[in-house]
Amino acid sequence: MATNLAEKIVIEERQQQLEKIGYREKIGYASGDLACNLIYQTVTTYLLFFYTDVFGISAAAAGVMFLIVRVIDAVLDPIIGLAVDRTNTRWGRFRPYLLFGAIPFAIFAIFCFTTPDFSDIGKLVYAYITYILLSITYTTINVPYGALTSAITQDNKEVVSLTSIRMLFANIGGLVVAFGVPLIAALLSDTAGAGKERGWQLTMAIMGVAGAALLLFSFFNTKERVKFTHTETEKIMFSDVFEQFKVNRPLVVLCTFFIIIFGVNSIINSVGIYYVSYNVGRPDMVKWYGLLGSLPAIILMPLIPMLNKWLGKKMLLRLSLILAIIGTLALVVIPASMVGLILVARAVSAVGCLVAGGFMWALIPETIDYGEYKTGKRLSGLIYAMIGFFFKFGMALGGIVPGIVMQSFGYVANQTQTPEALTGILITTAVIPTIILVLALVDLNFYKLDEKEHSRIVAELRARVE
Repeated sequence: MATNLAEKIVIEERQQQLEKIGYREKIGYASGDLACNLIYQTVTTYLLFFYTDVFGISAAAAGVMFLIVRVIDAVLDPIIGLAVDRTNTRWGRFRPYLLFGAIPFAIFAIFCFTTPDFSDIGKLVYAYITYILLSITYTTINVPYGALTSAITQDNKEVVSLTSIRMLFANIGGLVVAFGVPLIAALLSDTAGAGKERGWQLTMAIMGVAGAALLLFSFFNTKERVKFTHTETEKIMFSDVFEQFKVNRPLVVLCTFFIIIFGVNSIINSVGIYYVSYNVGRPDMVKWYGLLGSLPAIILMPLIPMLNKWLGKKMLLRLSLILAIIGTLALVVIPASMVGLILVARAVSAVGCLVAGGFMWALIPETIDYGEYKTGKRLSGLIYAMIGFFFKFGMALGGIVPGIVMQSFGYVANQTQTPEALTGILITTAVIPTIILVLALVDLNFYKLDEKEHSRIVAELRARVE
């Protein structure tokens, strides 16, 4: 009797996963990524610049710090994912982390952009502590937030729709960060009466409060349609991480893709402020350069479901990567004086990166289904933790690569740069991202989970409990 009841519950939950999702819930869910981008994209885009040109930490020391924090993430992310998969509360498995993580996330972000009057060593220690705390908090929110998609619906069309709206909101957040943050920081630096340090802190406070409010909005406007029993959560172990890497090839390919795409985006975004300020010699254009990195998403993200239906996921991703390569590589040959062409190249590169970066989130639920098909365990939280580590490592490249490369070419903050330093900035802006994008094309060829195979897997998963 108990077994039959459990099977009936699972069948009903599978049916609920295939229900149509209302736009209120889609907007509620998407608001969570808007929140994360307002806070964490501000960090990944401007923290290196803040450390070197405001707080007074060397580019090399900051770059090494970004790398060390990612090593810490490598240890903590699977542990957090395991904890998420073992969570079972009256609010669900994933949503409680949005509720209880929102305010700490905002507080630690503000601490990262605070400049206490410490010695050089003291500043570095402070930077390590605050950035590590922020990174842990981000993981504790972002892993369950991402996994929430698979708890909302299993319908592939609804997943693509949900993800498209999520990516639209994420890129609206990116738009605010790219254009608004430097603008607000400059205005507040002038009006706050305490220079750049106070201006950046107040700017991060605005982003943090808005982000926390949006996370709470997301919590109250989403629904988990799949409930997991205590018995199911007991079966989930840390060793499942290694099992997934062993049997879930689509997940391995996707993890690699996440490093590549978000690595490229992060490098381009974080070095953009240096490239425009020093190579182009137009610091007043920083906000416009950043704006073009996010603005195309307003048009593109709602079109992704149609493009996916028309082209198929692999062709859509290939064309996007080729476009990104063309736009990025163009910066190598365009003279720094031709600002108009530089902005066009930036827009072309952004179109490719945004489509590829936005669409691949829709592939994660497929890898969760595939992992369940191979192992019998639905490891949503653990898989999103694995994805989250590679995603964050990719974003950390925006601090690691520019910091190390620019330091090796002789970059010194707040002064006219040498020709060698300008060359280092250009290499980081265009050459390195182009090479990484080519690797993404190679990696994509190994993703064999097409629409037909995924539909067959979902049908078999449903049949197992019927």
